This record gives sequence, structure tokens and C-alpha cells, in this order.
Amino acid sequence: MTAERRRELGVYLRSRRERITPAEAGLPPTARRRTPGLRREEIAVLAGISATWYTYLEQGRDVRASDQVLTALASALRLDRSEKDHLFHLAGQAPDDTTAAPLPPEVAAVPALLQPNPAYVIGPAYDVLSHNAATTVLFPGLDEREPNFARWVFADPESRHVLIDWEVEARGLLARLRALTARHPGEARFTALVEDLHEASQEVRSWWPHYEVQPRQGGRKRLRHPELGAVEYSYAAFHLAEQPDHTLVVYADPLPC
Repeated sequence: MTAERRRELGVYLRSRRERITPAEAGLPPTARRRTPGLRREEIAVLAGISATWYTYLEQGRDVRASDQVLTALASALRLDRSEKDHLFHLAGQAPDDTTAAPLPPEVAAVPALLQPNPAYVIGPAYDVLSHNAATTVLFPGLDEREPNFARWVFADPESRHVLIDWEVEARGLLARLRALTARHPGEARFTALVEDLHEASQEVRSWWPHYEVQPRQGGRKRLRHPELGAVEYSYAAFHLAEQPDHTLVVYADPLPC
């Protein structure tokens, strides 16, 4: 594991530790604390590991955690499924698929088949690899030479008009990007994207240190359609079997807000 990866792991552990109160962890109240959340020693006790060894993990020292230890830490830190997965990736205990294979033509053709429903395929770094005409109408600005959904959300002012709940959607996208960067450590496309987003958006500079992570998933989204007005879409996200970091997103059943 690289020094940078160990540092990231330490920062993540500390951020999760500091959000837990003694009451949430089932610990008795104590005198006033100098730092938020639990102490390192308390997390170590809850996880059943050495306090010194846990401190080494947070400090980014060259130590390696087993699956058993990571599982215990995930429980002590009250991590949800996505956060636990992120922890394992940072610790080097989950495989990193860094192969950037081209999008198969048969997959690239799918969004056009789903017209008039907006549909697109995005890669792991939110590059829009294929999309149909309905997507161009719904998300103006994406129909460019090298469209990227994350850059559109944070750098294109039009996104704040189209996305009715812009802050909720933007924070969710950033949390999903944070989870994906752990699976592709050191890759230039992710480094460049994160740097671009920090430069383009004050919100990214403010939210990125919070270390929120989230998986890609479906749900409902409120959007302003140029012809239909304010509508709520249901949308579904499908991961490609052979390229799970590539996702087909389909919008359907628009209803007036």
C-alpha cells in the first residue's frame, strides 16, 4: 500500500470516529472532551484491538489490517454498507479494477433504443460515454465533445436550474465519486476530475473533506424539463456485468411536481 493510500485510510478512520458520540456507542458520559466524537482508545476497545495499533492506522503508518480487523472496525465505527466497502478498498483488501476498456458498440447503442426516455451510459469517472436525444434535451450542455456529468453539475450554471434539488443531488454525486476514487487510486482521470471540481466549485471545496461515500443507485429526481416544466422522474441505474463501474441510467414516468 502506498503512503498516500495509508494517509487516506487514516483520514477516513478519523472522520468516521469523530462523528460518533459516546452515547451512540453505548459508553458512559465523561468529562468535557477536547475533540469531537470518540477517542482512539475507545474505538480500539470497541473493535477489540490494540489502541497503539489503531493509532498507527490513523497516523498512516506502514501497518496492514486483516479482513477480520477491518470488519471489527467497521462495526465499531457504525459504518453502513457503502462506507464499509470504502474502508476495505482503502485498506487494499478489495480488488481494484483499473482496466479502462472501451464501451462495446452494442452497449453504446442502448440509450438510442430507449428513446424517448432519457438514457445514458457513464463511466467510473462520470464521463458520459453514450446518450440519446432525450438526454440532450433534459440536460443541456452535456451534448459536447467530451461530456462529463460531474463537471456539468458543478461547473455549468445550467445544472442549478435543471436540478430542482441541486444541493442534495450534487452532494450525492460527490459522495459517489469519493467512493469510486478509492477503487482507482492514483489514476490520472480521477485526480484531474477532482482537481477540476475543486477549482470550479466552492461547494466541492467545502464538502470533499466531509468524506461522505455513497453507491450509485436508482430513485426519484425532480428536474425542470424545457417542455414539461418541473417534473419528478423515476430513474434506475444498471451496472454492466463485464464493466461494473460503467452504469446505464434510464429516466421514466415523469410526473408534475
